[in-house]
Amino acid sequence: MELIIRSNPVQIIRHQICSDSCENKGKQEESRQNIPKMFSEIQKVTDKAMVFLQKKALSALYIPKQKLHMAMNNTTAPKVQLLYDLCKTTFTPSGLSSSPSPQPIHKLCSLLDTFGPGDVGLKEESPDDDRGHGFFGLNRVTRWAQPITYLDIHECDSFTMCVFCFPTSSVIPLHDHPGMTVLSKVLYGSMHVKAYDWVEPSCIKESQEPGCPQVRLARLVADKVLTAPCGTSILYPKTGGNLHCFTAVTPCAVLDVLAPPYREDLGRKCTYYVDYPYSAFGNGAQISSGKEEESAWLAEIETPDDLYMRSGVYVGPSIRV
Repeated sequence: MELIIRSNPVQIIRHQICSDSCENKGKQEESRQNIPKMFSEIQKVTDKAMVFLQKKALSALYIPKQKLHMAMNNTTAPKVQLLYDLCKTTFTPSGLSSSPSPQPIHKLCSLLDTFGPGDVGLKEESPDDDRGHGFFGLNRVTRWAQPITYLDIHECDSFTMCVFCFPTSSVIPLHDHPGMTVLSKVLYGSMHVKAYDWVEPSCIKESQEPGCPQVRLARLVADKVLTAPCGTSILYPKTGGNLHCFTAVTPCAVLDVLAPPYREDLGRKCTYYVDYPYSAFGNGAQISSGKEEESAWLAEIETPDDLYMRSGVYVGPSIRV
């Protein structure tokens, strides 16, 4: 007889559950034992990741010394600061530095050529807003009816940096710059320039008539209109048009560098002149034939009473001295 023992299904299920439970308990125990090891591995991976990310971040922020130096040198400084720095190394209280090389002056001209009104805190004036009376005004008083504004940027023993703002038709009469080098840059507008240099050796003519001034012969160097944008003009103590006259054709502004500055106690006094045609005083000098129109007689005059000039406030970038 075959003996068949049939187990109760509930018992079978309980047996399976018990077996599974025992098996799971073993696995859970094994997992519990592995948890510290797993955390240790995770911590190692995390530490490596953190080190990698930190290095990556620092490498992005790191600037080699050479590149840092280049970056500092490339920092944009106001042009007026660059102009000051260059003037400081170029000029001395006695004028140009001892170096005879024209390179520093060329550098100054190149820098000034890039200047516009905004570089010194100005905005270009429209001729429509100007109440001048035109280049060919009715008379001298009318033409000088409005003031020229003088803006002092910087002055020291070696040089002066300044701006002259002209309304239409205003005039700075013919004057000299004894022992000085002057660079002028028209920032906006149009200006008529007439300039002379003394003829050397000097030729002075005394008048025989009372009240008629002593005159000295000069050579015409420039008689033209400068309109911005244009190149920088430069005059030297004995060349380049050391005596000049400015007349505003339109509202205009001129940036000047004078080195050394005017100083009367050192013999650098600003003297004003009036010019006469060469023919006005006869043939009192030996000049080449056909050159009469390029020559004129200049007579010293007092500072004109109707020279209308006022001081303004410079509002451009400050200079670090």
